[in-house]
Amino acid sequence: MSSLQSQVIAKVEQCIQHANQRLNKRLRIPTVSFRQRGKIAGSARLQAWEVHFNPVLLEENPQAFLNEVVPHEIAHLVTFKLFGKVRPHGREWQIMMTEVFGIPARTTHSFDVSSVQGDTYRYRCNCSEHQLTVRRHNKILRKQATYHCRRCQQPLQAI
Repeated sequence: MSSLQSQVIAKVEQCIQHANQRLNKRLRIPTVSFRQRGKIAGSARLQAWEVHFNPVLLEENPQAFLNEVVPHEIAHLVTFKLFGKVRPHGREWQIMMTEVFGIPARTTHSFDVSSVQGDTYRYRCNCSEHQLTVRRHNKILRKQATYHCRRCQQPLQAI
């Protein structure tokens, strides 16, 4: 385990302790893994009480991870414990972020993901060019999916 991973685990514990204190609860420390892949910085497995973090994005953005990503994922777990199944970035989660953790309730990170982004395939619509992941590209080839531009609503065509 790297030093940064140890810092993330310590931050997870700190966030849970902070939430317990602010909410007068006795939530346990979740299981932490560093197996998240792709462009996702972190994810919370609610029923399993786990958080997964992307080790590559952690190495590239250590401070933002500790200050934003860890509390973001812990807020998902705490929200689930308090409110059950609700919208992932809904009102309850936003309150948890701002009122309990004192952090702006941003739903996505702004990290450079070029180092973790897989191959992309070029597609066009009537108004612009799009980059599709290998998964979406293969679904189109297998005729399992059709994707449309959000702006012009036209189906995407391979270039």
